[in-house]
Amino acid sequence: MVAVRFLEDRVARDPDDFVALNKLAGYYLQSYRETYDNSYLTLAERSAEASLRVLGPEQNPNGLFALAQARFTLHDFAGAQAYGRQLVELQADKSYGYQMLGDALLELGDYDQAAAAYQQMADLDSGSMATESRLARLAFLRGEPEVAYQAYARALAAELNARVPSSETVAWCHWQLGETEFQVGKYRQAEQHYRDALKAFPDYVRALGSLGKVRAALKDYKGAIEQYERAIRVVPEPAFLTALGDLYQLTGRTNDAENQYSLAEKIGKLNQVNGALYGRQLSLFYADHNLNAIKAAENASRDYSARRDIYGADAFAWTSFKAGKISDAQTAIKEALKLGTKDARLLYHAGMIERAAGNRAVASDYLQRALKLSPEFDPLQATIAREALAR
Repeated sequence: MVAVRFLEDRVARDPDDFVALNKLAGYYLQSYRETYDNSYLTLAERSAEASLRVLGPEQNPNGLFALAQARFTLHDFAGAQAYGRQLVELQADKSYGYQMLGDALLELGDYDQAAAAYQQMADLDSGSMATESRLARLAFLRGEPEVAYQAYARALAAELNARVPSSETVAWCHWQLGETEFQVGKYRQAEQHYRDALKAFPDYVRALGSLGKVRAALKDYKGAIEQYERAIRVVPEPAFLTALGDLYQLTGRTNDAENQYSLAEKIGKLNQVNGALYGRQLSLFYADHNLNAIKAAENASRDYSARRDIYGADAFAWTSFKAGKISDAQTAIKEALKLGTKDARLLYHAGMIERAAGNRAVASDYLQRALKLSPEFDPLQATIAREALAR
């Protein structure tokens, strides 16, 4: 924070100091990654925009990259894609334009073009943390969790070997390794990665939330509640509030559960920034808890029309199913599964949708695959999957 205050003072003295503005945008983005405080995203966006007003992108590609990162993190993926293409045109021999372009294309569901951008990035910056982590994400989406795990391990090694490793980045790599293990049901291994993340960066909120998730998967509901309560003391992230509410529900604390659900919904709709960041999450919350089914489906449909990734297809499928639109749900879930992604939640959704359509053999296969892959992928939904399979 000392560096941030120094740069803020420098900009206050000279508002045209575009170098300081670019550095300030970078620090704000880093602060967001460390704290999940959405206010830093607005500050990063404003700093980058101010930098580009002083000096245009042709002479100031760092300002453009900072703005692209801010817009991407604010879920303006179309804007980030446009900026990524502009960066590639300005500096085709630098990797970060391809990085930005690939990231945006991945979120927009253009996986082949994203892969091409990442290949260009790898050609220019082979073996770096930035490159390996993106190849890992792509591998996971393509149904190759083992390949993803190895790439995240290389990303971690690259960061640890950096001249000045970032504690937050080291923690993030450990967390991603844990997430990859969790997705394939390796809960003990996942837990160790989450704990390693917290050693690298104490109170790292992503790891705190995931530690709660893995303790729940191991049926340690008391420990899971403690971890989620600790996480929301750091930042009241709606996903953590919802998960904590589910655990309260499972342990008989009905009023506490309702309070968490109410707060999660309120934060999700709090302002325009939160609406962009949590809109899909809010739709899935409604669907999981049988609330506002029609509204959830409408919101998910709007989101998917602008952002055609597999998880957008899944959200549209699941909310359509809860709204009774089974045909729409069947069409969308096929899109969600098209890459062969090994994600128990996607398979569970597919099973429940096919069950509602009367395709019991297909439904049974999907549900069995979900529970084999990650038997405790969610405290409430995994139980529903087992009950549906038993019936």
